[in-house]
Amino acid sequence: MPATPAERRELRKGCTLVVPDFATGSAADDFRALAAWCEANRIDHDSYGEGELVEGFERKVAALLGKAAAMFAPSGVMAQLAAVKIHAEAAGVDRFGMHPTSHLAHHEEQAYAALMHCHGVPVGNRLRPMRAGDLETVRETLACVLVELPIREAGGQLPSWEELEALKAAARERRVPLHMDGARLWESAAYYGKDYATIAAGFDSVYVSVYKGIGGFAGALLAGDDAFIAKARVWRRRLGGTLYHLSPLVAAAAMRFDERIALMPALYRRALDLAAGLPGLPGLRVDPSVPQTNLMHLYFDALPEAVAEARDELARTTGCWLVNGARAAEVPGWCVTELYVGDSLLHAGNERVIPLFARLCETLAGARKRR
Repeated sequence: MPATPAERRELRKGCTLVVPDFATGSAADDFRALAAWCEANRIDHDSYGEGELVEGFERKVAALLGKAAAMFAPSGVMAQLAAVKIHAEAAGVDRFGMHPTSHLAHHEEQAYAALMHCHGVPVGNRLRPMRAGDLETVRETLACVLVELPIREAGGQLPSWEELEALKAAARERRVPLHMDGARLWESAAYYGKDYATIAAGFDSVYVSVYKGIGGFAGALLAGDDAFIAKARVWRRRLGGTLYHLSPLVAAAAMRFDERIALMPALYRRALDLAAGLPGLPGLRVDPSVPQTNLMHLYFDALPEAVAEARDELARTTGCWLVNGARAAEVPGWCVTELYVGDSLLHAGNERVIPLFARLCETLAGARKRR
């Protein structure tokens, strides 16, 4: 009988090597580390977002992104809804453009329509990043266009630098503001070989996450010019995000921020190395074949539950957890899982990891024969 979700969580927790994501400790471990960091840095609580911890972190991220100001929000959903609404009010238009696989379209219960009374227009092809030519095909007047860097649902793909600059130029020519969905922007600089401010130049507003990649408990920042962020603070209050104390969320992000940012180039190199070692394993495909971030998709010629059961058995016998959850792919009989290369793989080379994937593929090949 397949393991229950609770049993699988315990199985993963007991493994000595977890391939996807960053290594995580217990809640108690995190709280102890946070308390020690706050004590060492003499951190005081803010009051409704006012205080040196929050305001200093906002200034730091704004400078990193090359923007005049930034605002911390408890969630990226809140930050991006505020951005969409601000651009819509400025343009006097309730339509905005977004990639077909945008988080706003698929993971927020149509909040942009239900709460902000805005209309989202798909721009581009769901299998690749947005390009200048995609914007040129949209005939409607748009308040702004959301550009996701990288495209999570397409295996962490990024446009080439030339394609990104062309998209910025096309938006300028059309006088359409660009908003960056930079939930994983921190992971993108290694591919471009450029700093964050250079990447964000030409975007009127930028959202970045401080739990994806950074390892905070939750939260996001929205950056732009002073007038934009002043309006964003009004929308944060309207949406219930100006909490009495934002300090727990901000401190948890600030504690790990510099360390995680510094790790990103090494994580990208490790992702390239891993992807180079996987081709040739039967029934496994990597997308993109050459990763553009430390995120990739693995496609298996197997049903999702077969992958889960084979992974579980491998975890029990080797103490290694290879992949997280898989979902059915569009090709019948295949499934896909997202693999984010975190710090765990920096200490486990291909000589250890690739044979484990080979064993997984062998088990799945046997399952295919029984189908």
